[in-house]
Amino acid sequence: MWTICVPGWSAVMVAGTLILYGTLDVAYFARMMYTVAKARYFRKKTCILDTTDVQSWCLLNDIDTLLYHMNNARYLRELDFARADFYERTGLYANIKAAGGSVLQAATTIRYRRYLKPFTKFTITSKAIYWDEKTFFMEHEFIGPSGFVHAVALCRQRIIDTSVAAIAELLLQLHCSGSCKSPPEKMTSELELWVQSNEVSSAKLRPTVALPIQEPPHTGCGETIPNASE
Repeated sequence: MWTICVPGWSAVMVAGTLILYGTLDVAYFARMMYTVAKARYFRKKTCILDTTDVQSWCLLNDIDTLLYHMNNARYLRELDFARADFYERTGLYANIKAAGGSVLQAATTIRYRRYLKPFTKFTITSKAIYWDEKTFFMEHEFIGPSGFVHAVALCRQRIIDTSVAAIAELLLQLHCSGSCKSPPEKMTSELELWVQSNEVSSAKLRPTVALPIQEPPHTGCGETIPNASE
């Protein structure tokens, strides 16, 4: 009979690795750090009105239980890397942080047009389509090798503690110097309807405040004093 001897430190390393991969999405954080570093130091800076793109693959850890297309939830995960690339290359995130602000994802909707098969290379494009003082809207497209748009997503980011409109204007002056197209002055009809649907959903979730019922005043003899309106 063969006896396998594993040194104590090796067992600890194996156990630690299993715990790490079991409790933390190591691949996600490693790829996010790679995406941010690549965009910050190696990719060309761009105007906030330009369309940026990132490349990706549908791998085996991305597929659905049916084993022939990318899982629907993976599309939203991929958007994190596309947004990180856009925010870094335009300087938007750095300026928001410098102004003491932060970014929160407020809403996302996605429309699937055709599934992506395993081992398919695709491109995610990102562009700003509208912004106001506190909100930044983006549109993303998942484009396959043939140029077909497999999915379209709309995203709404809430900017906290600073004005994204002022930061966007600053970035336009720094990077574009008036050479870019004009910034969007109003929402497209598609975006406006989507925002309205979000507002309807928010209204449904707000608690209804019931007005207190006022008891009519009583006299000492047990008689009720009628209201002046009666």
